[in-house]
Amino acid sequence: MKTRVLAVSMVAGGLLLSGAACGGSKSDDSASSSSSTASAPAAGATSSAAMSDKPFGAGCSAVPSSGKGSFSGMSADPVATAASNNPALSTLVTAVKKAGLVDTLNSAQNITVFAPDNDAFAKIPKKTLAKVLADKKTLSSILTYHVVGQKVAPDALGSGSFKTLQGGMVTTSGSGESYKVNDSNVVCGNVQTANATVYIIDTLMMPKK
Repeated sequence: MKTRVLAVSMVAGGLLLSGAACGGSKSDDSASSSSSTASAPAAGATSSAAMSDKPFGAGCSAVPSSGKGSFSGMSADPVATAASNNPALSTLVTAVKKAGLVDTLNSAQNITVFAPDNDAFAKIPKKTLAKVLADKKTLSSILTYHVVGQKVAPDALGSGSFKTLQGGMVTTSGSGESYKVNDSNVVCGNVQTANATVYIIDTLMMPKK
């Protein structure tokens, strides 16, 4: 009789131990699952941060998706050459050539160019534009007013003031993907070339006399 009671007790003890072991396994699985879930947002944050380094703005849709004039194509060339391959900047390229600034812009290092697009030049009366394009000194002054001798990242545009190669100052303001340079809007920002950061703008800026 005593032997039978002892055997029953041993079986019961074994079941209790088995139950405890199973409980511990579920707890470990839960902790492991929780750890995996916690690490997921970090990966997402990294991806989001990487996205902020890309060009932004509604005007970027006018940039070719492939070839020399695309974002990847422009990144391989110095700024004047890169702009010459972008059809949205054809009038600016003509002006840069007339002003004799191609070599100056291509040889400069770590600059920022606020590049007026074709629509910006179209706002100027044709007679006035023709007169400016024919005056090399005035044209050079206007164009160098659009160039800053340092690289300006998007997060520095929120509230800034920068000296241009012309000698005058430009002021920037805005946030997110909406920025202004003086009274001009950035329509496509953070475009990278081999030697410059480019912000395409919708209005030609005039330096103060």
